[in-house]
Amino acid sequence: MPKRDSTRYTILFATVVCVVCALLVSVAAVSLQPRQAAAARLYMEKNVLLAAGLLEPGTEVTAQEVNRVFEESIRVRLVDLATGELVPEDKVDARGYDQRKARGDPATSRVAPPNNAGIGRLPNLGVVYFIMKGDAVDQVVIAVEGLGMWGTIYGFLSLDRDTNTVRGLTYYDQKETPGLGGEIGNPKWQALWRGRKSYDDKWNARITVIKGQAGAPDVDPLRVDGLSGATVTSNAITRLMQFWLSDNGYGKFLRRFREGTKT
Repeated sequence: MPKRDSTRYTILFATVVCVVCALLVSVAAVSLQPRQAAAARLYMEKNVLLAAGLLEPGTEVTAQEVNRVFEESIRVRLVDLATGELVPEDKVDARGYDQRKARGDPATSRVAPPNNAGIGRLPNLGVVYFIMKGDAVDQVVIAVEGLGMWGTIYGFLSLDRDTNTVRGLTYYDQKETPGLGGEIGNPKWQALWRGRKSYDDKWNARITVIKGQAGAPDVDPLRVDGLSGATVTSNAITRLMQFWLSDNGYGKFLRRFREGTKT
């Protein structure tokens, strides 16, 4: 055994410490994965409730409460984005589906068509949350995303059963500049979207974040107040919304739904 004050001993000791620490970190990471996955799903589902107006911003709810609302009032389904058809419920666990993970896997995604929303790949399947009132669908919540100024913006958009009127939205993951583009996460700005229309009278996706102030929803339905000093972010929101409302995103499904086509 080398002497404790020798260079060989120092190197050997440091190597052993590094190996032991690496093993401990690996074990901890593996053992915590199920808990981390559960926390991530809970966070996503809370944001679905926020978008649908079933949870007020800043309200604390437990996992049990979120699960109760989902069990009682929300039906989670997957949509084949290429056709707009709902995927059979017994084919994939819709509530456990990770759309962001699927988008990054070549086996479960495809190259996105040319677009100005900064979307490179599309998942083959998109998640849809049906907010129920009794046996009838009251709202349809879809996932939206697109490139902002400093990174990808992720959110949920809730539409009335007419698939046109905005009921609410939330952005749960974004890296926009605090106080400027970061205001997309401000509930006051998000509230300005309620009652706006996603499509024009020819069912073209036209919801737009403008520079300056828009009128009230009943007189200026297709436009939303811009974010002061955040033109890039405002344009990014317009582009990503119009993308996901188009046939490249959830457009085919939304059309089938409002026309009553069996999905």
